[in-house]
Amino acid sequence: MTRYPYRTRMGGFTLLEVLLATTLLAAGLGLGFATLRTASQMTERGEVLAQRNERIRAVSGFVRRQLRGALPMAFANDASNGNSLRFVGEPQRMRFVADLPDYLGRGGPYLHELWVEDGRLLADFAMVQAGQTVQEREPRAPELLADGLRAVRFRYRGIRDDDLGQWQDAWEENVMLPVQVSVEIEGADGSAWPPLVVTLARGEGTQPQAGVPR
Repeated sequence: MTRYPYRTRMGGFTLLEVLLATTLLAAGLGLGFATLRTASQMTERGEVLAQRNERIRAVSGFVRRQLRGALPMAFANDASNGNSLRFVGEPQRMRFVADLPDYLGRGGPYLHELWVEDGRLLADFAMVQAGQTVQEREPRAPELLADGLRAVRFRYRGIRDDDLGQWQDAWEENVMLPVQVSVEIEGADGSAWPPLVVTLARGEGTQPQAGVPR
């Protein structure tokens, strides 16, 4: 009987097996990198959102505190009639007196001026003494409260007929403080900040009826 030599398969992988393993490895690495990139982008977006929310809380808190603590104190005289100015409110600018925190100045009553310019909400402060604003020897740059804004709107209302009047874009009773101030802010991306309506602790301004002369 013819005997054939015993043949054994040599160890190793075929080219097809190597290609298949390489393909699977590349696919796994691609999936891993995609997952890592997605997670990184989500983390970055989360950080940006957290910073934005923190900024909103800080700015809203500051504006709320200072408006709520507004003082019925004169900071200048109206050139047209000589009346004392205690609160000037316009759609994108307002001026009032409040105690300034020590970290922003020397403390005590300061004229607060908040206004909108080129998509930025700015604030400036000046000391008030004897009903007049005191100019500092070295004027400082305005404080940047927020930037990248699409729209900012200030509105005001007082008391009319023993009840709250309608919201107005301008506060014309400059000798008195309004009862409430509304600050509406819209970010550059169209997202609206949480509504900010502040009741002034010393606000008691009366609001004339439309068409009725003062």
